[in-house]
Amino acid sequence: MSLQIKINTDLKEAMKSKSEPLLSTLRLLKADIQYELTKNGAQELSDEQVIVLIKRGYAKRTDAIEMYEKANRSDLADKEKGEAEVLKSYLPPDVPEEQIRAAVDKIVQELNASGPKDTGKVMGKVMAEFKGANIDGSKVSAIVKSKLS
Repeated sequence: MSLQIKINTDLKEAMKSKSEPLLSTLRLLKADIQYELTKNGAQELSDEQVIVLIKRGYAKRTDAIEMYEKANRSDLADKEKGEAEVLKSYLPPDVPEEQIRAAVDKIVQELNASGPKDTGKVMGKVMAEFKGANIDGSKVSAIVKSKLS
């Protein structure tokens, strides 16, 4: 079952059970999916495209959590945390740091990367290798920079 179909099914279940944080989050996610469908003129999105939308929504929620906590608005921060947890449940598991380090080492050797000027090349290859996986770009960037410096 594709991720898009799973989200639609879960949305229907959330409507029946009136599960509020789940329902509002899935409605927003479905709206993002619908927007992407109309923009592309497609009938269905691939799982990778849906994951990109989920990651984008998750990043928005985490940024909002930080801002609300700085403004001492714990009520709004808690709401965003609930939505972020719902979105995280649809993402694949995080790629372990050891696996990222191994891939960085292999790619640095392949490209004969020697210094900070090669960071972009290495980053591009590493991110392409983990395409479709749940990987944090800032974590990869930190590992690549430490390896090349």
